[in-house]
Amino acid sequence: MAKQVGDKDIRKLQFTGGATYTLSLPKSWVQSHGLESRDGVQIDWRPSGALRLTPFDIVEDVKRISLSTSNIPEGALLDHLMGAYLSGTDRIIIRHKNEERRTVKRVVRTFQRSTRGFEIEDESDLSITLITLLNAGELPMRSSLNQMYMQLNSLVRDTLDVLSGEDIELIEDYEEREREIDSLRFLIERQAGIALDSYKVAERLNLGRRQAVEYSNLSRSLERMADHAHQMAGLVIEDNGITSLAVDGVPLNQIPIWQEAIRTLMINIRTKDAQEIEDARDSLKEAQNILKMHERSLLASANTQPVNIFGMCAITYPIQKFVNNNNKQTLPIGLQIICNTNEDEKAVDIALSLEEQFGEPELPNMNEFL
Repeated sequence: MAKQVGDKDIRKLQFTGGATYTLSLPKSWVQSHGLESRDGVQIDWRPSGALRLTPFDIVEDVKRISLSTSNIPEGALLDHLMGAYLSGTDRIIIRHKNEERRTVKRVVRTFQRSTRGFEIEDESDLSITLITLLNAGELPMRSSLNQMYMQLNSLVRDTLDVLSGEDIELIEDYEEREREIDSLRFLIERQAGIALDSYKVAERLNLGRRQAVEYSNLSRSLERMADHAHQMAGLVIEDNGITSLAVDGVPLNQIPIWQEAIRTLMINIRTKDAQEIEDARDSLKEAQNILKMHERSLLASANTQPVNIFGMCAITYPIQKFVNNNNKQTLPIGLQIICNTNEDEKAVDIALSLEEQFGEPELPNMNEFL
């Protein structure tokens, strides 16, 4: 019975010639790789102490996949394309009906914007063939991580500059920047998967399997940070200068601390200075605690915070006489009247009109609630 991937085999060493240990190879393995007597076999010493045997002149297969829209749920083609991309597929053939051509083309364009290296090789009324022009082993994963970090840091810095008075055009391309970061993350995920599957790619990338997984996890963390930066930039553009936040006050003054900590962590991907990493983590934890306290203060002043932030005017009209008539308790509740900036007289007029309509409100007896 032919051996399969995952099967184990125990073979005994033979001592020959008084100086050499020999070990026979499984015949099925030799035949499956087309090896003959005197062919070379490469032996790699692994950090774990294991040895890895590889045919010296092995040629890596091109991964192909064929997708048919008739077998894919409506709206799921992009997910299938992304799955093929992340699994390391080099060539993708999409078969579709003639009336689906425009829809498929639109999905393919979205796929190309979201990934790196795939181009249309061939196209007809019933199919599209995509092929990658980017060799997974040619672009160092560390370089992709650095690009992710630089794009993220640039977006955060530019957003702070806009809040400090710079032109809002500085971050109008925030959507494009997020797509760039996402495509880099997908590329790193693809490279990590291929490196785990192919030792030759791992060698060309100059990293081990554990390091490939670490880079993949780090890319996901950077991508999540970029999502928050993208959301922050979007809010700043939507606000269009209405909100006034001090860059040197909480929460914005914590962003430079985050930037410095992330910079330190990125540098230590290579240098691995344990003390610097620990100091960076401590600074992030301290910043996180400050932001949590600030969040609590915002929640405590939720009723008045919007008025303060947007520079509007407001007045509160007590309405406790309309509450809890069953036991005649009058809760200290007020109706907040909010008007635009410089409309103080309007707010007062509304409050006086309410008082004229409903009468002067009763003062609450706080002893009832103690």
